[in-house]
Amino acid sequence: MSKANLFQLGMDLGAGTTHAEETGLERGRVIVFRPDETIEPESGTGVAPEALTDAAREDHFVRRDGRLYAGTHLIVEVVGGKGLDDEARIRTAFLDCIEAAGATLLHIHTHKFSPQGVSGVAVLAESHISVHTWPEIGYGAFDIFMCGEANPWAAIGVLQRAFGAREVRVRELLRGEDVVTDALG
Repeated sequence: MSKANLFQLGMDLGAGTTHAEETGLERGRVIVFRPDETIEPESGTGVAPEALTDAAREDHFVRRDGRLYAGTHLIVEVVGGKGLDDEARIRTAFLDCIEAAGATLLHIHTHKFSPQGVSGVAVLAESHISVHTWPEIGYGAFDIFMCGEANPWAAIGVLQRAFGAREVRVRELLRGEDVVTDALG
């Protein structure tokens, strides 16, 4: 990656700081950024709000516990895991997670780093699963984001077994929560 690309990602290359550090934003805090002016969608590109509530609508919104949102995003930390440097094992874990969750695979790509570590992504019709590993400390940082009928929680046990993890930590985000509701007015 070039320095120009790193700068575009918000890093101050000279000092090694991020925009969040420079502006005093706290780690783990959710900040909502809104533009100063309203940006209107192009005509004909939106969906009428009443169409979103049609029970016959076939989309990938999640309808759970009386809520309507874009999808469930799990931030997953595999701690004390083994085999996190094995590309084939990670690909197999992705496939097993996808099957357990009832998702649809579109593409998998992994990359092995030297001397250790693997990054990978499984692109799904329902969104994605991604990972970056630090095998030297037994740590894997996974993202599992799925919409529609897929069940990302079914992947947690798969990851624990695939890597013999001492523990698996999970944070759940309901992506687009209130956004769809707000669109309904």
